[in-house]
Amino acid sequence: MQVPEVNPAASLYETDFYAWTQEQVRFTRDRQWSQIDIHNLIDEVESLGKQQRQELRNRLSVLLGHLLKWEYHPWGRTRNLLATIRLQRRDMLRLLQDSPSLELVLADALSGAYENGKDLARSETILFQKPVPLKCPYSLSEVLDSRFYPGKKSALIGELEA
Repeated sequence: MQVPEVNPAASLYETDFYAWTQEQVRFTRDRQWSQIDIHNLIDEVESLGKQQRQELRNRLSVLLGHLLKWEYHPWGRTRNLLATIRLQRRDMLRLLQDSPSLELVLADALSGAYENGKDLARSETILFQKPVPLKCPYSLSEVLDSRFYPGKKSALIGELEA
């Protein structure tokens, strides 16, 4: 029976992920191509792309949930709610600046994110003033627009933007 050869980089991948990443960087910088753990490296690079898409979807879900709360639960408008909306927008825009091709994901992500946003809004709000639409009532440009707040104008917005 032949014992399989153990790839030291692969075992480091299993035992100390951070050390493995640093080693892969060193191998790449030094052009030590034969030392690179190519299979795990491919998996990790692919995973990074998936994480970026998921982060965008999660932020969009939270943002939509809070926009729904803003519109359909106006007596619950607080500085905290406004801050969360602003933070999610800024972080989404930064993510899109860092990875512009993620804009292609936004349109596809909107309906699923809206479903998640409705669940979030319902879980944090006892009663809505009126029924929430089945489909997202906001366009992507509105969702990302720092001046867009659905429903009636709130003095809170002017107070915090001053």
